Amino acid sequence: MNSQSVASRPGSRRALRDFGRAGGGALVFSLPMLMTMELWWLGIYLDRARLLVLIATTLPLLVLLSRQIGFESTRRWRDDFLDSLIALGVAAIVCIALLVLFGTITTSTGLDEAIGKVAIQMVPASIGALLAKSQFVADSSDEDTDRRKHESYGGEIFLMAIGALFLGFNVAPTDEMMLISYQMTEWHALGLAMLSIALMHGFVFAVGFAGGSPISPDEPWWSPLIRLTLPGYVTALTVSLYLLWIFARTDGLQIDGIVMATVVLAFPSAIGAAAARLIL
Repeated sequence: MNSQSVASRPGSRRALRDFGRAGGGALVFSLPMLMTMELWWLGIYLDRARLLVLIATTLPLLVLLSRQIGFESTRRWRDDFLDSLIALGVAAIVCIALLVLFGTITTSTGLDEAIGKVAIQMVPASIGALLAKSQFVADSSDEDTDRRKHESYGGEIFLMAIGALFLGFNVAPTDEMMLISYQMTEWHALGLAMLSIALMHGFVFAVGFAGGSPISPDEPWWSPLIRLTLPGYVTALTVSLYLLWIFARTDGLQIDGIVMATVVLAFPSAIGAAAARLIL
């Protein structure tokens, strides 16, 4: 046995381990949606132009996410692009396997319908595949800790957007989300918006969860609210509006109806944005 084959064994084991983690992350992040009937239907009737926009915006998002948190520390954008393609590939395998096992995709399913069902599910699954490192690795390396300390302001907002996208993706296709927006008045919407902001601020600053941002004793109380909480909520609103449009929830609605639906969806999206700062 030559030295090259011996040296390749640790590399092969590491590759299998990373693929296993990616598959586990894809499964954990996508399983609720893989078992949601509304997303199966969306794969059939969703306008293919919107589906193309969803996939087209997912790839650069994954590249940026790989730059922040990927399978491994990367120094070149080419590596991040490859990480993103691997995440999409693993996500596709996981989604196809489960949709076939659930009987959602069968031999009688048309190719266009099957592609639509898988493409929608691949978005949360691919995010989960990339986040597998931070979710499943037991010990945090010094490099990862150093990255957190020197994380840029834009990086923090981006991670909030990822959290908002993930949790909002779970809720946006459901009829209950639209029903809630129809039942609410403007005062309800205002109260929900204020509650969303308060919960975001509490998650990240006040409660002291691990991963939360510390406040300097010399910093005025309103500074973190203006600096991170409010921009984070605006990010959650933006992501929510994007998801509503992608899933055709804004079609036929007046401006006030779109605003109400966005505020409702921004509630779980804001929680996801705040939680992302704690777990990623």
